[in-house]
Amino acid sequence: MTTVPDDIAHGSKAVTEGLKKMYISKIKPLEKKFAFEEFHSPLLSEADFDAKPTILMIGQYSVGKTSFIEYLLGEKFPGSRVGPEPTTDRFCAVMYGDEERIVPGNALAVSPDLPYGGLSMFGTSFLNKFEASQLPCKQLEHMTVIDTPGILSGEKQRISRGYDFVQVAKWFAERADMVLLLFDAHKLDISDEFQRVIEVLKGHDDKIRCVLNKSDQIDQQKLMRVYVYGALMWSMGKVMKTPEVMRVFIGSFWDQPLMYTENAALFEKERNDLMSELRNLPSNSAVRKVNELVKRTRLAKVHAYLIGYLKEQMPMMLGKEKKQAELIAALPSVFREVQKKYNLPPGDFPNLEFQKKLEDRKFDLFNKLSLKMIQDMMSLPKKNGSRVDSKEAINPFLSKTMDWAVHPFKEEYDTIFRTLTVNSMGEASGMACMTPLLATGCNQDQLKVIWDLADVDKDGFLDSEEFAVAMYLCHQVRDGHDLPATLEEHLIPPSFKR
Repeated sequence: MTTVPDDIAHGSKAVTEGLKKMYISKIKPLEKKFAFEEFHSPLLSEADFDAKPTILMIGQYSVGKTSFIEYLLGEKFPGSRVGPEPTTDRFCAVMYGDEERIVPGNALAVSPDLPYGGLSMFGTSFLNKFEASQLPCKQLEHMTVIDTPGILSGEKQRISRGYDFVQVAKWFAERADMVLLLFDAHKLDISDEFQRVIEVLKGHDDKIRCVLNKSDQIDQQKLMRVYVYGALMWSMGKVMKTPEVMRVFIGSFWDQPLMYTENAALFEKERNDLMSELRNLPSNSAVRKVNELVKRTRLAKVHAYLIGYLKEQMPMMLGKEKKQAELIAALPSVFREVQKKYNLPPGDFPNLEFQKKLEDRKFDLFNKLSLKMIQDMMSLPKKNGSRVDSKEAINPFLSKTMDWAVHPFKEEYDTIFRTLTVNSMGEASGMACMTPLLATGCNQDQLKVIWDLADVDKDGFLDSEEFAVAMYLCHQVRDGHDLPATLEEHLIPPSFKR
């Protein structure tokens, strides 16, 4: 496997550092104040941000998961076992280390430098079946690979494990940057447990890639029947129930000669495509972390408004329990009231599981709403050192952004911009912007034109509005649109019209 270019790795690290700094200084204080972790997900640690891009391998027994990892690395890893019978009986994080060694799961779960603390929730039975395999491999400097036990048929196997395999797989999938589902070209049946695993991956469709492994062991006619004529796609479509066609890589991913060589050229192209995706994991990982933090920020904002509203409704003295019960019973109405009062998008509100968690809390002990904390979390520095007017952000009729085509996407682009290194004027250089712009998939010739269009004042830097224009144009190109010769009126940032 080709190694990751240093400029991409360094650029991704810079974005990650920016995200970490923003979370610790702006978002985490608000989450702690309003007990976000008790209702949604645990507070993030530095290890969650610093974690290398992760590839999760899932498949039934003897499909070649461990051999696939050895093929990627170009060598065996400590603890690996390969054979026709089920050989891998534990989850194994294959990661970089200065020397070859195996680290037990209980030690991994308490290590502050590793992102596995959350696995403690699955208990000692699971941690005894979890380990890390460390080795000084160049390929692992920028990624970690999770090997998993082969999935067998039968209820007996599920019960004997002592932990919930499906939920553990879901935990890893939520944090992975790519999920590889491996299938044996000889055996396309999907067991009940494998089906349950695939079902919990819904919502992560963009991460999933299928690998039809051992394809060299069937001739061209059978391969066409298995793949092109739909046996695999039919099986996957029945489980995933989505109209989108998943990307399937066809080949034989191990270090042995091909049995049938008539498809050798196809296998080589498929291999190159897969390796290209893996090389791009660091930059794609940075974008994924940005997107995840955007979602988390929006959820934290809505959570703070909800908790603050519930606190406001509580009486000072008598009738607290009665009032709390009324609020919980009328939670959908509370959601609508908060949404209307603060002009919040309905898609950012939690599901009604939130209601059950409220039953164990005392509303009168909640903290009061802090608008300043929310404004600090959502604000961006402007060129002149001032900040975005909160009233302008809440009421679009006070600004000139209504007819700006970029405006609906500005909040998402702002979150990316906040991760960049900026000068004293709040502007980012071309080097600082390189990673997120390259991650859109545009080539360098396109990015040169986009930069010239977005740099409205031609000072060689982009402020938050100019950066938003650049990102918008990148996504327009990605969707098949042509770039304009000059920046059109509906794309010019509002501050440049004043």
